Amino acid sequence: MHIKFGSFAPMQKSAGTSLHFFRKIGYAEGISLLVLLGIAMPLKYLAGYPLAVKYTGWAHGLLFVAYLALALWVKEQENWPFKYLIYAFLAAFFPFGTFLFDKWLKKHNQA
Repeated sequence: MHIKFGSFAPMQKSAGTSLHFFRKIGYAEGISLLVLLGIAMPLKYLAGYPLAVKYTGWAHGLLFVAYLALALWVKEQENWPFKYLIYAFLAAFFPFGTFLFDKWLKKHNQA
């Protein structure tokens, strides 16, 4: 029995899956940012309900970190140029950014 170190079959097959998962997390991160800015913050500052920001902020924070980590992973899996990674990182900071990046990625990467 010969074992090859350095190659793990499920990870090799997951390149397309990693991009698909990254895109789903991107949408979730984008939606969480819009909910945080458009619903939770007005509830906190206009209606005096600070728990809306607390819980939505936690969810958004987790999705934000997951999105950035997955961007790094997908860059390696898909052999993205470095500029794709920069665009993905910048997109995470702006409302609708992840949606626009996803559209741009489809156009330029045929994802």
